Amino acid sequence: MSMTGRLEARQSQQLTMTPQLQQAIKLLQLSNLELQDFVEERLLENPFLERGEAEGDGDSPAPDAASSSSEPSSDAGPADGSDEPPVAPRERIRENNSGGQAGGEDFDAAANVSVEKSLSEVLNEQLVMALRDPVQQAIGRYLIDLVEDSGYLTTDLSMVAERLGCPEDDIEDVLAVIQRFEPSGIAARSLSECLALQLHELGLLSEEMDLFLKHLDLLGSHKLNELKKVTGLDDQGIRDAVVLIKSCNPKPGLAYGSDHVQVVVPDVYVGESSDGGWKVELNSATLPRVIANEQYYATLSKEKQSPDSKTFLQEQINDANWLVRSLDQRARTILKVSSEIVRYQDGFFAHGIRHLRPLNLKTVAEAIEMHESTVSRVTTGKYIHTPRGVFEMKYFFTAAIPSSGGEEQYSAESVRHVIKSLIDEEDPLKPLSDDQLVDALAAQDIAIARRTIAKYRQSLGIASSVERKRAAKQAIG
Repeated sequence: MSMTGRLEARQSQQLTMTPQLQQAIKLLQLSNLELQDFVEERLLENPFLERGEAEGDGDSPAPDAASSSSEPSSDAGPADGSDEPPVAPRERIRENNSGGQAGGEDFDAAANVSVEKSLSEVLNEQLVMALRDPVQQAIGRYLIDLVEDSGYLTTDLSMVAERLGCPEDDIEDVLAVIQRFEPSGIAARSLSECLALQLHELGLLSEEMDLFLKHLDLLGSHKLNELKKVTGLDDQGIRDAVVLIKSCNPKPGLAYGSDHVQVVVPDVYVGESSDGGWKVELNSATLPRVIANEQYYATLSKEKQSPDSKTFLQEQINDANWLVRSLDQRARTILKVSSEIVRYQDGFFAHGIRHLRPLNLKTVAEAIEMHESTVSRVTTGKYIHTPRGVFEMKYFFTAAIPSSGGEEQYSAESVRHVIKSLIDEEDPLKPLSDDQLVDALAAQDIAIARRTIAKYRQSLGIASSVERKRAAKQAIG
């Protein structure tokens, strides 16, 4: 077998990302605060790049992309008229643990072998596994953001329910799930509840112990006789109870790393407009303003320069002009995406979390004629301040369940609500099986599999039809 060499010409297409395209993508991914740091670096590096006038410092108008209702407006600021910028529930976001670009030349593998996870990271990882319903996950993420580093949840749940526009029972249901997460005793609203959660997990929460924990104040004030009367415990029982609670962890959250505290300043504001709709505005207070000094470039260009110097000056003025255009384009893109999200999720803003509509990246991308990857970059790490609180843009994307006809779609949360309503109205002695629930939903033009019914029922904390029937008989007997 002989081997011969030959030359062969082939034609192929290859997409090459220029440095400027890479920078444009990077700008889109940055939050407003991260963008400020990036621009500050460029101001130091480029002699033709200058800081523009902040809003109110001069007569120059703000960029047209600063806000949007039906038309762009330069009227930016908090939608509720407050002077202080609103912050996320716990006033913190997680920072990149690697401290740099993953996979970059400065990446130190040895220094990143072991990374301490923060409490919120640990809880959010468990949340994804425990709850599949997107609205419940949104509630869960909101509650986790409220959990303090010590592990306690001190915010009143009625306030959370009012902010999210849903029944307090829904908040309680999600909290009950979170309180089963590790570390044991997490998301408790008091020391007594924290200890009770831990003892319950160990199977040591007797009725007497539960009463003991509910009256810990009597122990602290040394009213032992009153404590014994309330709990029914004798002296030895009180001593045993004290030993038992000392074995628990009063601050379970401290077992994990804490988040780096950083105020979350929203990138976008949403408020009611005068015509009854919603006004969407960029947070212009945190948008860096820069200009390219063409006059300075023209002056230097007239002077005698070496070829290398001329090339350098041309590159710098081009870079300055590119950054100015890119910042404007970034603002318009974020405004366009956020305006479409607000338009699509009007029900949430008007009526609360139960009215979240099914939404994915493709739907938004098609509506605004952009690529899905662009929408993904815009919605990651960006926050919207709304009358219902501060949310990451990703919060408004929920799963969809098709109708029987395949045309209309229902959000997972609305289907879960229908399931609960059907079970609440059933005959206790003739409870609906999961198969019967499938048929009942089909009658309402909702196509859903039996296993999905079971998953949603379990997420609601509702027992199977067999267990419900057994419980009903015991209650009657």
